[in-house]
Amino acid sequence: MRLVGDNVEIGVYPISKALNVAQGLELDLVEISPKADPPVCKVIDYKKFLYEQKKREKAIKANATKVVIKEIRFGPQTDEHDFEFKKRHAEKFLKEGAKLKAFVFFKGRSIVYKDQGEILLLKLAQELEEFGKVEQMPQLEGKRMTMFIAPKVVKK
Repeated sequence: MRLVGDNVEIGVYPISKALNVAQGLELDLVEISPKADPPVCKVIDYKKFLYEQKKREKAIKANATKVVIKEIRFGPQTDEHDFEFKKRHAEKFLKEGAKLKAFVFFKGRSIVYKDQGEILLLKLAQELEEFGKVEQMPQLEGKRMTMFIAPKVVKK
C-alpha cells in the first residue's frame, strides 16, 4: 500500500510495515482511496480528523442563509385601502430580504371570482416590481390562488 501523511516517508510499504510506522508515531492508519493501485493510506490522528471535519461542517451550516417566507392573504374582492395597506407590508418584507407568498383565499361560492383574484395578484406583482421579482405566477390550488415573489438582490 502507498503510505502518506505528516512525518512519514512517502512510499509503497507492505501492510505490516505501514501499521508499525503508524503505531510508532502513536497515530492511526486510515485508508483514503481503496480503489487506487496500490491502495492509499494516511497516517493521522483519526479522532482529531473527525473533530475538525464536524467543525468545518458546522461552520458551513452557520454561514448558509436561511430563507424566510412571509405570507400576505387577500380576499377576491379586497378594497383599494386594504390592498395598499398589505402592499406596504409586502414592500417591507421584501426590503428585509424575505420571500413573499401572496395568496387569495376563496371562501364558499367566491371561487367564481377567480379572474378577480388573479388580477389582484398580478397588480400586486406589478406594483412591487422594483422591490422583487415574481418567482411563480398566480396558480390556483384548491381554494387558494398563490404567487411567490423573491426579493431583488441589492448590489453594494
